[in-house]
Amino acid sequence: MKNNPQIYCVGGAVRDALLGLEVHDRDWVVVGSTPAAMVEQGFLPVGKDFPVFLHPQTHEEYALARTERKTAPGYQGFAVYAAPDVTLEQDLSRRDFTINAIAQAADGILIDPYHGQEDLRAGMLRHVSDAFSEDPVRILRGARFAARFGFTIAPETLQLMRDMVDNGEVDALVAERVWQELARGLMEQQPSRFFQTLRECGALQKIMPELEALFGVPQPPLHHPEIDCGIHTLMVVDDAARHDYPLSVRFAALTHDLGKGNTPKDILPRHIGHELRGVQLVKSLCQRLRVPSDCRDLAHLTARYHGDIHRASQLRAETVIKLFQSTDAWRRPERFAQVLQACASDARGRTGHEHDAYPQAAYLLELLAVARAVDAGEIAKNCTSSATISTAVNLARVLAIQKLVDHHRKEA
Repeated sequence: MKNNPQIYCVGGAVRDALLGLEVHDRDWVVVGSTPAAMVEQGFLPVGKDFPVFLHPQTHEEYALARTERKTAPGYQGFAVYAAPDVTLEQDLSRRDFTINAIAQAADGILIDPYHGQEDLRAGMLRHVSDAFSEDPVRILRGARFAARFGFTIAPETLQLMRDMVDNGEVDALVAERVWQELARGLMEQQPSRFFQTLRECGALQKIMPELEALFGVPQPPLHHPEIDCGIHTLMVVDDAARHDYPLSVRFAALTHDLGKGNTPKDILPRHIGHELRGVQLVKSLCQRLRVPSDCRDLAHLTARYHGDIHRASQLRAETVIKLFQSTDAWRRPERFAQVLQACASDARGRTGHEHDAYPQAAYLLELLAVARAVDAGEIAKNCTSSATISTAVNLARVLAIQKLVDHHRKEA
């Protein structure tokens, strides 16, 4: 490049390398250059709000060093200044946590003006400056890093996050960004830390009050009084993570018991069963956060039917058929299997049951296979009227399931 600009690797790539983790993507900051000079060198401009460019060969992101000034509430209310006179330290000062404010020069020398390496060694998430409070997304990012690395939030940073909640900065978060960070938090190694962190700073009540309402609600069996519905839910989500279940299953695990929360009577009448209440709350939550349809649908099914699935061995053949019909297991057996995964995590999300088997899953999948093996075409050939085909197929499925149910109960 001309004008002898300095280029540094920054952010997550430097942090992860220092932690001994695999580095997937690298971001670069360019000090002492201009947009025109970058384009002249073949870089492709892609930034809308500030000058970011793609390298012509590696396609990695190169951003001009910049400063930011808060101009309005929310995470988009910033005025950006990017010019050759912006220093590396100024650029690093606008970053969220000290562990993300470390740069590495081409010769390998680390530039760490905010002592991020010390916080890495201490397992601490500490904000770089008070500018942290200008971007509410940083609360979600802090919770996500806590879930990923198991780090502790520094006391002064946690207080700053609480202040951001109290002054309404969190209210400016948009649904799409909340869901993006929530989904990434669910996919971390210990997603419970994501939600615990949000609780500690008061943000969970603002972002996901349906989950906050579960804490303090007794979770049966009552001989584990230390496990309330909220703690149980976090144990369920962590179990789903330990089994490497996909996002849709983890979200279903998170929302399966929302109906047990202390929802105000003027929102949902108390006479509605907790599973039906849960479905309504899941629907409301998914609409508010604009949750993708695959996660939404699996959460609906799990909230509604996890109780029936837990009692699988007690269900009559006709009830099993209704379960398969209601969950569209005939056409979507893979999705039904994911519902069973969420239910298995629910069963294991209790003290002393973390390693339990979940025989209900294999049992129901076996019944589903038997029912799906019924030859509907052959039955249709023997029906004298098209109006009777559906009834005849259903009866054949019930009989097939009943035979297997009787076999299992005899074996038991």
